[in-house]
Amino acid sequence: MPMIDVTAPAGLLPAATHDTLRRRLGEALLRAERAPLAPPFTDHTGVFLHELPPAAVGTAGEPAATVVRVQVTTPPGALDRDGQRELVSAATTAVADAVGDPAQAGRTWVLLTEAAEGGWGVGGVALGHAEFAALRAGR
Repeated sequence: MPMIDVTAPAGLLPAATHDTLRRRLGEALLRAERAPLAPPFTDHTGVFLHELPPAAVGTAGEPAATVVRVQVTTPPGALDRDGQRELVSAATTAVADAVGDPAQAGRTWVLLTEAAEGGWGVGGVALGHAEFAALRAGR
């Protein structure tokens, strides 16, 4: 049950691309995790788009840079090294496509974070390896 937060300057990601971007990112993450592209996995993969005023996003060298941060949080051990590579590539491409500028790939940062064992909760239950294994097995 992973989640993705995308932070970008307002207006960089056209509103018409939001639904497609959310779907592409969620599906890319599930593929990288080797999870089914079906409920309950698709229903519990959250994608949040955060738009900030352009002056609130920048770099040390450019105060109003068009950088995008894609922060992915997964359960412990959800991504192996190949999955990490696959996800970073797919997320970067999805953002560049949404912006409509291939050069956006060089201004898109993808951060992969694993929740600590038991540090993930939904429905009031803290989940860990055993609980996620049961979910994957359909129990």
